[in-house]
Amino acid sequence: MHTNPTPLVSVITAFLNEEKFISEAIESVLQQEYTHWELILVDDGSTDHSTAMAQAYAARYPGKIFYHEHPEHINKGLSASRNAGIEQARGKLIAFLDGDDVWFPRKLSQQVALYQKEDGIAMVAEASLYWYSWEHPDQQDIPIPVGAPQDRAYAPGALTSYLYPLHTGAAPCPSGLMLTKEAIVRAGGFEESFTKEFQLYEDQAFLHKIYLQEKVYISSACQNMYRQHTGSIVQKVKSDGHYHTVRRYFLEWLKDYLHESQREESTTTRLLEKALIPYRYPRLYFAAVTFPSKVKGAVKNRLKSIGR
Repeated sequence: MHTNPTPLVSVITAFLNEEKFISEAIESVLQQEYTHWELILVDDGSTDHSTAMAQAYAARYPGKIFYHEHPEHINKGLSASRNAGIEQARGKLIAFLDGDDVWFPRKLSQQVALYQKEDGIAMVAEASLYWYSWEHPDQQDIPIPVGAPQDRAYAPGALTSYLYPLHTGAAPCPSGLMLTKEAIVRAGGFEESFTKEFQLYEDQAFLHKIYLQEKVYISSACQNMYRQHTGSIVQKVKSDGHYHTVRRYFLEWLKDYLHESQREESTTTRLLEKALIPYRYPRLYFAAVTFPSKVKGAVKNRLKSIGR
């Protein structure tokens, strides 16, 4: 439990070519009712106007907003950029806001209040509003809660039994998180090997390190808007036919991490081994799962057609 009622929160926004959205993201931080924050903007080698826009905000709000970039303005990937922001962070609490997402004004105040109330939590994760209407005004925005029973804390290792990608519950979005800096440092930060198409799972690698070693609070609040894009990395990886390559990369990484960190917790290990079966034993999986499922579907469709 934090005894300081107003701990400094370091907000980290790593961005790459977000000129269309970054002002909206930054303005949503400026509009927070909780005011004891700093915003660290980490430029991952942008080639559009977002560099100048971020620098202008830093100049306009000295001591509150800070601009950083990698040496020679190179692109190092989202995980490396978030880690660079973490190194610069002065706050005991850290929140992440993607450069195209937006917070509602009470996001920080509600999550800081949970740290004051709940003893020993290292991360707060809340629901996210999947934001479609920004691009398609007629499409409804959908609040997606984190896929585990809400408004309670979980002991280390418990959340892997609920959440994607080892289970079916929705994982939290980065813009819905707040963590202690101590917990992030203990976890070793984000995994910088998850670049290019593997970036699809970079947040999952980080989250699983936190799930396995820290106490985590799942909140029912929804104070962030997660912008949904046509042509997102999820869509691109799937359309390119690389989804299962990327998923297997994560699963093999997690297996190595569990072994090397000596965190081979039984439930997580069991779920992981089950998730790896389609990749390690594809013929067996096809015979035992895929083929029977296809037959069942074909029979069901046939019966429907007969009944018409």
